[in-house]
Amino acid sequence: MKKVVIIGGGIAGLSAGIYARLCGMDVEIYEKNAVPGGECMGWKRKGFVIDNCIHWLTGTKKGTELYDVWKEVGALMDDTEYAPLDSFFTSCHGGKKVILWADLDRTRRELLELSPDDKEEIDKFIDYVEYSKKCVIPAAKPLDMFGFIDYINYGKEMGQFVQVMKELGDISLAEYSKRFKSPLIRKMLCDYLPGDYTAYSLLVSYATIADGNGGIPIGGSLEMSLRMEKRFKDLGGRIYYNKPVEKLNIEKKKVVSMLLECGTTVTGDEFICTADTAVLFKKFLDEKYMPKIYKKAYESPKEYPATSGFQVAFAADRNFNPGETVFIDIEPLKVGAGTFDRMYVKVYGYDEIFVNGDRQVMQTNIFQSDSDYEWWKSLSRDEYNRAKEELAEAVRMRIEAAFPETMGTLEYLDAWTPLTYERYCNAYHGSYMSFVTTPDSKTIRVKGDIKGIRNLCFAGQWSSQPGGLPVAVTNGKFAIQRMVGKKEFEERINDQRRAEGREKESNTYDSTASVC
Repeated sequence: MKKVVIIGGGIAGLSAGIYARLCGMDVEIYEKNAVPGGECMGWKRKGFVIDNCIHWLTGTKKGTELYDVWKEVGALMDDTEYAPLDSFFTSCHGGKKVILWADLDRTRRELLELSPDDKEEIDKFIDYVEYSKKCVIPAAKPLDMFGFIDYINYGKEMGQFVQVMKELGDISLAEYSKRFKSPLIRKMLCDYLPGDYTAYSLLVSYATIADGNGGIPIGGSLEMSLRMEKRFKDLGGRIYYNKPVEKLNIEKKKVVSMLLECGTTVTGDEFICTADTAVLFKKFLDEKYMPKIYKKAYESPKEYPATSGFQVAFAADRNFNPGETVFIDIEPLKVGAGTFDRMYVKVYGYDEIFVNGDRQVMQTNIFQSDSDYEWWKSLSRDEYNRAKEELAEAVRMRIEAAFPETMGTLEYLDAWTPLTYERYCNAYHGSYMSFVTTPDSKTIRVKGDIKGIRNLCFAGQWSSQPGGLPVAVTNGKFAIQRMVGKKEFEERINDQRRAEGREKESNTYDSTASVC
């Protein structure tokens, strides 16, 4: 039985581990932290659960390839409950507000009422969101395993989204917003994602919600990671926590062993790294193994920026509900190296796990760039802690100014920065996604092979822009598909599915018999 060693117990590592076990391999996962999930994480403060990751989960629509993957790895089940979600977000400015409803016709009507002069661009915006529903992530197999017919079918499936890419693929959200006359619509288009993102990024995100393919699983991010961990363990996989990796030892173009920071040596036949590529190629390996596209990306932060955030969580009255995610004007606030006049408030009362008595968790996130990361990194420990406290208080005051009903009711729970992601996840510049997809950058999409090393590959969100959970879970699967081979992978998976089906039928029969 081939032994596969996986570095990282996040979504990509768990996915790779689950599919390796489904293919009959011996699998070990080594995770630097005490729990699984990586950035798909939550934690407790003062009796409240804070959620770090899922604002929506792409792939919750049954019948899609991505849903099948989420179900296969145990993250979702047919009876999974989702939070009620009738809108994407709300933007407020100048005493007015606009809501991006899941119902596109309603959004169109309200946008036209807000700004009749923008009718032509509003109609195109809504049409393009409709077309963007066809932007699907291949999840059955990677593009490098596509045959001619696969590409034909994929092209047909993408349909009119090609038109969206053609018109908006080379401009940023900031540029795109200038096509509209309404100041509020301009603000809205640059609220949810940074203005330097490609314009179609927002449309695809909105389309996911409008298509019913972006639900929020009840229980939060960590619970989903724990379901995947259970699936992996139930299949016989082994996961070791608090085991950070020091380096990979290479001899004769092969990984011969992996050294943990505790001094333990681990051996295996195949190795998969799901940590950030910066860690893989700058710590675990000699930098000479780094692919050229990554060298260019790390050397060109303006073309390939990273994005993180300064985030604060409060406890608020449960009956406070300004809308699930609401962007507001604020008195300018310097956070990191930049100054911001917009931020959002998100309430979590839709899920009992984020409620404690008559109180709910409320969070906000202010985007942070590479230069902001450098600012946080320059601080001493005392300066860092003081900056967090002062900024959290400044955020609280701005929330109270925007929502006077919260005055005196907000209880500070926690704050975290780009350095939190760097410390906890080894995240490059504290980025919780991959490189930002900008009009000036060449899209990164790689197989994960490493030239000069035969039995090592990398997988995860840094393998494909813009990263995120769907990229992580599919790239974990794809790593095993490439390792096993397309035909054998399908045969092994189908055999395992049939075996699990028989076991389920047997358990149902035994249960029924005992009742009778």
